[in-house]
Amino acid sequence: MSRSLLASIFSLRCPSCREGKLFRNNQPYNPNKLFEMHAKCPHCAQNLQPEPGFYYGSMYVSYGLTVAIFVAVVVIGYTFFNPDMWDIVISLTIVLFLVAPLVFRLSRSIWAHMFIKKKNTSE
Repeated sequence: MSRSLLASIFSLRCPSCREGKLFRNNQPYNPNKLFEMHAKCPHCAQNLQPEPGFYYGSMYVSYGLTVAIFVAVVVIGYTFFNPDMWDIVISLTIVLFLVAPLVFRLSRSIWAHMFIKKKNTSE
């Protein structure tokens, strides 16, 4: 069963086979294991780190995701609650602190899917 591109990105799967997991640990909130990725896909043996520093580019994706979250929190805040500036600052700090590990992993998954090609499977 092959996953769709979006399902593969959001489930943090290998961009090549869309089955193997990108990260060794499923728990993003374990700070000791947050950064641990497989060097090769456990399912298809695709090299998940094609060159040194490959994932530095995912910082740009992370920035974009963070800006989107920032805008969503501000729009929701002003639409439903009419807060003052400090309420928004506190809300943003809390939300961004809570979603930072998820954004980190998702941005790496998006980056890998942008540059590692899907293998052709004839089934």
